[in-house]
Amino acid sequence: MGNSSFRQRFNLSRLAIRYSRLTIAIWLGIAVAGIIAFCSMKYALFPDISFPVVVVNAQAPIKTLAKTETELTHPLEAKLLTLEDSPQVFSQTYAERSVVSIFFDAGVNLAAATETVKTAIANISLPPAASVKILPVDLNESPVISYALTSQTRSLEELGEIAQQNIIPKIENLSGIGKVNLLGDYGELSLENTEDEVLPTRVNFNGQEALGLQVVKQGEANTLEVVNQVESLVQRLKPEITDFELNLAETQAHFISSAVDETIHELILALILATAIVFPFLKNWRATIITALAIPLSLLATGIVMAISGLTLEIITLLALALVIGTVIDDAIVDVENIARLVDAGRPPKAAAIEGTDEIGLTMTASSLAVVAVFLPVMLMRDTVGTFFKPFGLTVSAAVIFSLLVARTLSPVLAVYWLKPKAQTTSKKASVDSQLIRRYRQLLRWSLSHRQIVMYIALASLIAGLALIPFIPKGFIPKLDRGEFIVNYTTPLPKLPSFEVQSEPEIQTTEGSSEDIASEASDPFDWIGDIRRSPERLLLRKTIKVGKQLESEVLSLPDMQSTLVIAGTRGNPTLGKLYVQLKDDRSLTTAEVQEQVRQTLPSIKGVTVSVEDIPFVQTDAEKPLQFVLLSQALSTLDQSAQTLIAQVKSLPGLVDVELSQTAIKTERLDGEYATFLNANLAQNKGLEDAAVEIEAIAKNSLPENVRFDRWGTAAQSSTVLASFGVSLSISVVLMILVLFFLFRSFLEPLVIGLSLPLSLVGAMLGLLITGSDFALVTLIGFMFLVGLLAKNALLLMDYAKQLRQQGVPREQALIETGAVRLRPIIMTTASSILGMLPIALGWGPGAELRQPMAVAILGGLATSSLLSLIVVPVLYTILDDFYLKFIPKVNVTKSD
Repeated sequence: MGNSSFRQRFNLSRLAIRYSRLTIAIWLGIAVAGIIAFCSMKYALFPDISFPVVVVNAQAPIKTLAKTETELTHPLEAKLLTLEDSPQVFSQTYAERSVVSIFFDAGVNLAAATETVKTAIANISLPPAASVKILPVDLNESPVISYALTSQTRSLEELGEIAQQNIIPKIENLSGIGKVNLLGDYGELSLENTEDEVLPTRVNFNGQEALGLQVVKQGEANTLEVVNQVESLVQRLKPEITDFELNLAETQAHFISSAVDETIHELILALILATAIVFPFLKNWRATIITALAIPLSLLATGIVMAISGLTLEIITLLALALVIGTVIDDAIVDVENIARLVDAGRPPKAAAIEGTDEIGLTMTASSLAVVAVFLPVMLMRDTVGTFFKPFGLTVSAAVIFSLLVARTLSPVLAVYWLKPKAQTTSKKASVDSQLIRRYRQLLRWSLSHRQIVMYIALASLIAGLALIPFIPKGFIPKLDRGEFIVNYTTPLPKLPSFEVQSEPEIQTTEGSSEDIASEASDPFDWIGDIRRSPERLLLRKTIKVGKQLESEVLSLPDMQSTLVIAGTRGNPTLGKLYVQLKDDRSLTTAEVQEQVRQTLPSIKGVTVSVEDIPFVQTDAEKPLQFVLLSQALSTLDQSAQTLIAQVKSLPGLVDVELSQTAIKTERLDGEYATFLNANLAQNKGLEDAAVEIEAIAKNSLPENVRFDRWGTAAQSSTVLASFGVSLSISVVLMILVLFFLFRSFLEPLVIGLSLPLSLVGAMLGLLITGSDFALVTLIGFMFLVGLLAKNALLLMDYAKQLRQQGVPREQALIETGAVRLRPIIMTTASSILGMLPIALGWGPGAELRQPMAVAILGGLATSSLLSLIVVPVLYTILDDFYLKFIPKVNVTKSD
């Protein structure tokens, strides 16, 4: 079967033109269904990523820490460490109590995981008086909005009664609400405690004692929907409130909503810009309209796939839609431009549509399938990274496939009805086009006769791109200018008299003094008695006092909107948290205010303070840089940790460096004693860069019997980079295989594969100029770029192959190809660049997430497009010479 017959037989456009009315009706139906699909989708900040955790809480009347560990913790660990899929087992042991947390992989069903744990410890041998409770923890069941109740006339007890009788029941009746925690004297449920164990908390709001209402959503509920319902209810309740105030104290929903809205605005602007660039090239408003229709129709069709797949309109999927705008119009641009060129040359519209789509159809199909092939490995990944990448890959792939279908079906049909021959003109615009093509012909002739120089230029660009990599900060999730952050603090445990200490000698308490605790006791001469009777409340008094002191300093800064202080978080009376909300019209960024707070907060004896970002996953706030030291010898572990932290603190770019507090408890991970090293990052310090520096110190300073591993976000960062390298390699191989099966030759796919590195220098320059991290969102951009770059090369390779099959000599075929394909290449590149420009400029809330991806794509696309116009033809001739030399019997001009 000849190649022309192959192109004609599998040209979907011929069928669409034959049944033109049906084609139009189908796309009208798709448009209506797409509108319904988009209206049904929910908003979110990130894809839903489930991290199932099962907590085993065991208690027994065992007086010492060492015996509790031996009789409770070790038997539980021994069973749980044998579970399938090797989930991480983390234990905390206190005198008389052991808390073991089992961390399963993302996406594992929580109910199934809970049953697995129950089965594992069903027949465990524990002391006779021991009790064991199992608590499944859905980290998606997170607080989404908090209010502070304050009053000048009513006591906290009275406010509590009002809240319990008139406010909480109404909130709990709303859909999607898991529970409402009343914070204050009434307590807060801790993940470390069983369901009926509540420890007291105290709340301050803007310097005033208050009660807190903390609304926790159900795991499957949408954050924005829940918050909107609660805020509407509160507005209806406010007319009934007379002698107390219900103040909005904490929510991340407003940032999520703003970030999503801004992404939608950029998407609309990208659509306008990508469309506007078409008319100056085609100089035909009919062709421009036909081309522009590809964007909304492709996006609406993609919405159907997204809705069926259960995706949400969040930053990642909206970014995919925004970035793909410049790409989905590409197929229509090339198709319509090719048809318009033939119509202008005198062909009847129908004949031009059939001939033009025969000529270009295979190229467009190949380029679209190449993009899908790039994202296929990503969509099949099952780890945390795959969960994050999958919505992007699915959205891009669906949009590209539907843009191909629009270009293959609707665009030719509308071209038949609407396109008319353009009046012949000798205008300056026409002469500019001819002049541009003439100059490109000259450049291409020179390049083909100076192939060695061209390849040196390509090699130099690759080396320049590689040389820029060390100067790009390497991170995970960019720091967001959210206008909110957290200050976590820990107050010291007392140094009790020797007769009160029940732990083994190697277990040390934190820095503090009996005088500090005695000063907070109700009777300074009987503070030991207060500890015996109510140790939590006594320790909480110290935490409350410290929280008020920190809050006062924070509120004195100019950009502060409000502060919410919770003393006694996570069921621990020594832990406190300040949630800080900044003004919308602040003069500093969130990161700059955080640094200002670090410099302003006072140094309080024995108190550790950490200024932290809002966490990526809604758990209790944690530092982005975390490592774990592991050993079977507790004393060696403690000594090694102290040695390591002293060296780590000297590294530039790290702040709030500390070890996890282990006084009167021990911590173990996967059967070994564990100590955690945590730190925050200063501005312009990449997480991956800092992690590598700390690992180098640990390698040279820790003894052989102490292991050092990443934990938390730092571990995820390492996983991302490793997974990306594997996925990118598989993607390129799959893309080459797809192109091989379509072209039935390795020559064109190899040229395309070898031209991909031409984008590196532009992508790296873009990141360097904008100060963006080489991070998770940037990697997604690189995946997108790989698929995008194949399009221009394919436009050149396929038409050159067709000309050679017609008997045109190779060099002449390449020069003629350049003349014919220059305009569509410039058009598609310009539309893609303009489509990404609003995102690359970095405007509005959440810009830190969107900008790096667009910058990498934009920079890479710009340099690769310029270089590929000369490098691809030259590389094609070099590989073709090699191909003919080793396989001389193949007649290229007659091959299929």
